[in-house]
Amino acid sequence: MAGRIPQAFIDELIARADIVEIIGARVPLKRAGREYKACCPFHDEKTPSFWVSPDKQFYHCFGCGVHGTALGFLMEYDRLPFPEAVEDLATRLGLTVPREAPGSAAAAQPGAGAGTGGGAAGAPGAEETAALYPLLAKVAQFYAQQLQRSERARAYAQQRGLQPDTMERFGIGYAADSWNEVLRRFGASARDQSALLAAGLIIERERTEGSGTGNSSGNSSGSDRYYDRFRDRLMFPIRDTRGRVIAFGGRVLGSGEPKYLNSPETALFHKGKELYGLYETRLARKPLKRLLVVEGYMDVVRLHQAGLTDAVATLGTATTAEHLHRAFRLVNEVVFCFDGDRAGRAAAWRALLQALPEARAGRELRFLFLPDGEDPDSLVGRDGPERFGARLDDALPLSEYLVAQLAEQADVAHADGKAHFVALAKPLLEKVTPGVYRELLLDRIAAAAGLPSERLQQWLDPAGSRPAAPVARNPPTATRTVGRGSLVTQAITLLLHFPAAVGAVSDAQQRQLAQMSQPGVAVLVALLSQLGANAAGTMAQTLERWRERPEYRRLCELGASKPLVHDEAAARQELSQAVARLLDLELRRRLELLIEKARAQTLDEAEKQELQALTVAQSRVGGH
Repeated sequence: MAGRIPQAFIDELIARADIVEIIGARVPLKRAGREYKACCPFHDEKTPSFWVSPDKQFYHCFGCGVHGTALGFLMEYDRLPFPEAVEDLATRLGLTVPREAPGSAAAAQPGAGAGTGGGAAGAPGAEETAALYPLLAKVAQFYAQQLQRSERARAYAQQRGLQPDTMERFGIGYAADSWNEVLRRFGASARDQSALLAAGLIIERERTEGSGTGNSSGNSSGSDRYYDRFRDRLMFPIRDTRGRVIAFGGRVLGSGEPKYLNSPETALFHKGKELYGLYETRLARKPLKRLLVVEGYMDVVRLHQAGLTDAVATLGTATTAEHLHRAFRLVNEVVFCFDGDRAGRAAAWRALLQALPEARAGRELRFLFLPDGEDPDSLVGRDGPERFGARLDDALPLSEYLVAQLAEQADVAHADGKAHFVALAKPLLEKVTPGVYRELLLDRIAAAAGLPSERLQQWLDPAGSRPAAPVARNPPTATRTVGRGSLVTQAITLLLHFPAAVGAVSDAQQRQLAQMSQPGVAVLVALLSQLGANAAGTMAQTLERWRERPEYRRLCELGASKPLVHDEAAARQELSQAVARLLDLELRRRLELLIEKARAQTLDEAEKQELQALTVAQSRVGGH
């Protein structure tokens, strides 16, 4: 597996990219002073509210609130996961994306590996792996041609309700009822046969001792050694997020088994990561607010044909954590759709177990169960997209589905059943990331069990019920400047808009700030440290360093806000004053805390010395 992309390379990529050029290739921009404007591509509007800043390398819509960097735009508009967006932008700039070896610290140095052919790009077999893309594309085209030549295959597709334009959009084809059609056309040499094998298109025959079927001479008689994997099947090309064919799924036309057959795992295809239809969903160009995860290729194709273009499918495997990671990079809502039979409910429970660690505030996970004997393919064909959409609106939230499943296993009408219910819930709650969502889920489970949520929390986490440490009765309140946010917010905003202003804060002041516990100070200290060690030329560079951190969204919001000042000199002055004021307030807070404690009890020697030092320092500040 390829390693992480070095942050130094991301810095260089953002420094070289021109956000105006990237967005302008997709959206008609008009110059407006030093910036550019357009009607937002992410929501319908008649008056332009979408602005692009070449100085900040940042975009923002004042209508719907979307904002981000050049990479963020590619992810949002082209619906690319982050690694693919980096690859896409690097290709445009003529750069090769390097990868860090596990545990490597080299990429932490500015410019390390950027633009080189290191990492995965230089790994053994990389050229052979890259050559599989054009091979798979040619085979997909061949399958599409075979569909046009087979009246039987076309009749089957028509009987399944597939329209010609839909089949063309998904690249659907047909694998002839032959043991060597692909092998004969694309496996002329031993090297070609090796490529077909690596792409999962042919299978090596089992050889018995002394059979003499081995073909090491490199001639073209590969049919003695290999045979086609896919035969007499409707073929569904599986594409990556850049639209490249990486594998196939085949649906048998008759009553043979298996009904569906997928490509095996290859250097290009990992079924636990890919979602069928994601590329086509990205091409739909509709505002993507959710993903509907179904189980089959035909389900996806029929739903897209009906206008429900947010449908994707797992590829012959249960939902994995990687599937969910990919989904939540694109949307905040995922709806799982399963058949209502026993197998469908078992698959839904497995999906829930994978989804629990991904559940958190701001995300929505829901479950839709279809009537017995129905699947999305048949149901949307019978009822139409409107009625199917209404079913989606009634899908069960994760919390309700979880409680319903637990209630089937434990009767909460009596104490024994309640205890069993809670015991079943405990390992599930432990999978959920601590935070607001976990607290709300705990409340819902407590209500279902007929227990006070505090009692349930105490039982699940006895250490969490300890009383909080006392706080001073009169802490300083002058931590806000009206209309500009807290002093911490002001300092962070100044650094985002003017990264070079970092020089206004000394190392000693940074160390003092690091001792503070005020909300947001840790982010401010991290920003100061980052920018001091590796200067950023634009806001976009600064923001990209925080993409994987939970504070990223809030920093983007601050980046989209109106600058507090209009030049770097003023930013330095404002930042210096904000930090000085923060440290002064912290001095006063600590002084008041010690005075408060001295009134209630005796201070130890260290606290007495600190109180004396703080009193002297406060008098000096007051004297100024």
